[in-house]
Amino acid sequence: MTALHRQPPAIRLGVNVDHVATVRNARGGVHPDVVRAALLAVAAGADGITAHLREDRRHIRDEDIRRLKAELLVPLNFEMAATDEMVGIALEAAPHACCLVPERREERTTEGGLDVLGGGVTLARHVDTLARAGIRVSLFVAPDPDQIAASADIGAAVVELHTGAWCELRAAGHGAEAEAEFERLRRAATQAAALGLEVHAGHGLDYETAEAISVFPELRELNIGHFLIGEAIFVGLEASVRRMRQVIAHGRKAALAVA
Repeated sequence: MTALHRQPPAIRLGVNVDHVATVRNARGGVHPDVVRAALLAVAAGADGITAHLREDRRHIRDEDIRRLKAELLVPLNFEMAATDEMVGIALEAAPHACCLVPERREERTTEGGLDVLGGGVTLARHVDTLARAGIRVSLFVAPDPDQIAASADIGAAVVELHTGAWCELRAAGHGAEAEAEFERLRRAATQAAALGLEVHAGHGLDYETAEAISVFPELRELNIGHFLIGEAIFVGLEASVRRMRQVIAHGRKAALAVA
């Protein structure tokens, strides 16, 4: 088989369980259980679990991270702000990976990519500390060439491309602008891979957008949470994860045409 026709590697699916915790915390108590949801997602085909421990603990709590690390047999991706507190928690929990994200207390969800260029020595120190502990470091960035270059410069292993702007433009029916943002993502994936960074993507993805972006041959992982948990209300978590796996695989087949 020639390089032109070689199938790109399969895309891993990371399932974010934050909003299982959101539902639990709305009422208090222990139900629904975050770890049970994670195990169901894995049984349905998730390759890993993502959980974001925010400064204000609005959904995931410290005990959730400890239980997930203890009970999962697949990689745990610990989303976190680039702060001394969170680095300390990550070093204790020892997840497979940490994804550093921007965080503002007043935001509903992560609103943009990490400012790697503005992170300076402090961000570089956090990346180095985590990497030295054997934790794979990912930076959640906008599809901006300068931010991607800076991510490689400070020693990150992975960039996760912020797909939120593209998903929002597409949902709003702004076809031309959505296509332009999609091309920004495509160029960013190519650039990141050329710099030796592993390429992930996430934020705002649903069945249609996950399938569409899976055509990028450089893409190795998608992290999806809110949509899957929302779909689970109607069809169950295992069914929503299985279908997501199917649409990603279908989109990946189309990568043969561009590989």
